[in-house]
Amino acid sequence: MNSKQNLKIRLYFTATITIAIFSLLLWNYFHGGVPSHHILQRKDLPEISNGWGAILLPMLTWFLLKRMQKRIVIHEDGSISNGTKNTVYAFLAALIYGMLLAVFFTFGIRDLPFYMLIGLLVIALFYPIFRSECLLGFVIGMTYTFGAILPTGIGLLFMTLGAIIHLGIRPAILFVVKKSVQLFSSVNEKAS
Repeated sequence: MNSKQNLKIRLYFTATITIAIFSLLLWNYFHGGVPSHHILQRKDLPEISNGWGAILLPMLTWFLLKRMQKRIVIHEDGSISNGTKNTVYAFLAALIYGMLLAVFFTFGIRDLPFYMLIGLLVIALFYPIFRSECLLGFVIGMTYTFGAILPTGIGLLFMTLGAIIHLGIRPAILFVVKKSVQLFSSVNEKAS
């Protein structure tokens, strides 16, 4: 895929997200006002308006799509690479994950969203959740309920923790397991 196609895809996707967030904010404005959320749901902490999503979400989409393009490959015959499929699947999985978190929180199921967020740290052992498509899907999935600012902050925190786990802790665990298996097999050979 050439740079002209990349730019076209980024423009279309960013324009779609921009239209969607402005439509949501306009609808909110005429139906009770644009909601605001206190940080950590504490009244003594600052309140953030969902209106900031009109600036943040298009910029975030544009930036993250640029980062994602390194793994997206569309061949001349129109076929797509496995890396492209994995990028799309990761985006969709993060989108659904964010939507489920928002739905459970909206319906007052407080424990499940907490466990889902902790579950992200377990998922980070097996999959690199720190990738751009994961953040973008997560933020878009939660934007309707929480606006764009809070999910972006939470997503960045979990991206950082996910990178530490996947790039630091996971290799250490694999190293220990590998050495343990080698030690165990050498003990078994000596015992034979």
